[in-house]
Amino acid sequence: MISDKAHIDPSAKIGENVTIHPFAFIDKDVEIGDNCVIMPFASIIRGTRMGKNCKVFQGAIVGADPQDFRWKGGFTYCYIGDDVVIRENVIINRGIKTEGGTRIGSGSFLMANSHVGHDSHLKGSTVIGNNVSIAGDVEIGECVILSSSVVVHENSKIGDWVLIKGGCRITGNVPPFCIMAHNPTSYFGVNAYLLKKNGNMSEQRIDDIAKCYRHLYQTGTSVFNALKRIEADVDPSPERQSIIDFINGCNLRIVAIPKDLEQ
Repeated sequence: MISDKAHIDPSAKIGENVTIHPFAFIDKDVEIGDNCVIMPFASIIRGTRMGKNCKVFQGAIVGADPQDFRWKGGFTYCYIGDDVVIRENVIINRGIKTEGGTRIGSGSFLMANSHVGHDSHLKGSTVIGNNVSIAGDVEIGECVILSSSVVVHENSKIGDWVLIKGGCRITGNVPPFCIMAHNPTSYFGVNAYLLKKNGNMSEQRIDDIAKCYRHLYQTGTSVFNALKRIEADVDPSPERQSIIDFINGCNLRIVAIPKDLEQ
């Protein structure tokens, strides 16, 4: 059902079985996949590429102009995967360069009043809570949960299976599988419940992850020395390697580590 009271630019490509309610706005050069639902007063702006089975609620703006002075008005993109839910008044900015663009992975759920800045990448199955603010050029891994009112600053990177508790301010890199809480941000343990329930991870593998983070956050040694201890003390596994690779990829700089222990 496509309402004749919606504005749909003739150049927009609309898939099969799409519902567009009255007063929705579909801009030029937009692509919307099959079985999507666009609610009243939602706006899908030029350069948006939306997958299948998505639902965009009232007042949301997908593909909004970037909020960055480096953007000079060029044509840029916003990519939305399949089965994404975008709730009321969410704003997703598209990229500031022709290549790349903002990307929301399949199966993600963005709750009301959240904001995703330009060129940020959410890999998929991510839950973004109410009033979460994600700045530009942020990377968020798979199966991440950002609780209500979390603020993620520009160029931060968050690994897979991370849980950030409500109200945290993330100003750096959060390694995979852990929980972060409080202000200033501090390590709050391993995301064991979700790793067991939804990740089908064994107790032994979760214990090995916890051992990695004891070396990092609870021994008072440098990140460099902690990685050496992890390699010596924890049995090899995909999870151990993921933690090591993430931290090395961030030049040993991760959140909740004192400055004098970063190296």
